[in-house]
Amino acid sequence: MTTTDAVTPDWVRTRKGEHPPLTLLPAYDATFARLLDRAGIDLILVGDSLGQMVQGHETTLQVTVDDIVYHTKAVARVVERALVVGDMPFLSFQISVEDALRNAGRIIKEGGARAVKIEGGTEFAPTVAAMTRAGIPVISHVGVQPQSVLLSGQFRGSKGRALGEAVKILADAKSVAEAGAFALVVEAVPRELGKKLTESIPIPTLGIGAGPDCDGQVLVTHDLLGLFTQFKPKFVKRYANLAAIIETALADFLKDIDKGAFPDDTTSYHLKDEGLIQAIAELE
Repeated sequence: MTTTDAVTPDWVRTRKGEHPPLTLLPAYDATFARLLDRAGIDLILVGDSLGQMVQGHETTLQVTVDDIVYHTKAVARVVERALVVGDMPFLSFQISVEDALRNAGRIIKEGGARAVKIEGGTEFAPTVAAMTRAGIPVISHVGVQPQSVLLSGQFRGSKGRALGEAVKILADAKSVAEAGAFALVVEAVPRELGKKLTESIPIPTLGIGAGPDCDGQVLVTHDLLGLFTQFKPKFVKRYANLAAIIETALADFLKDIDKGAFPDDTTSYHLKDEGLIQAIAELE
């Protein structure tokens, strides 16, 4: 059962094992936030994926807390139902628990988010616990972790295909759940591991490339709509090809400009006072 009331972390917790699955999509501005909220998306993430989708970077590492706060303000301003979640960008929580609390506090207080998301498992369970104690709801993130790209060399592909990796990811999931996370993003792991994680922890799993057995599903909005075309992860299903539609529209606009078909009388303002028309015509 879905809710027409504002989505809360407690409500998200109640969706464990329920149907329909939870949904999480990112938005970086008010226009997309309105569209996602009206569609009934449960959680809207102001993700550090804005580094690629909005800022033109190759990775998420260049995104700052200031960037997240700025974009979260725009999203939170217009959302009525969905839970707005602010991503904790690279080096905003890894240095110390104190830094993590300070930066998460900014995303909540200045940005207007009602929860934050951090990458990492067991090693960041104390940070999750400290945030929870401070009254900051946390979504954790295991599996492929884009902020670890420099260490892993892995921004695409999957994790958990080797037994050792699977054991580590399962331990990570249990640790952050015990520390107080209210949901867990699971990125790019085999379906079988996504199912095992979902069965093994008491909080909802939100899968992005983790198979159909998770408690919720995640995609990047720009991938889903076919706006981002530089590459396509295996787990992405494009429900539209908006990049091609936009390119066609722009080409048509340029053609109309070239042949003088736009603007025309129907898209121009007109004066109705003949005297004023004559007076303007006689201006020097």
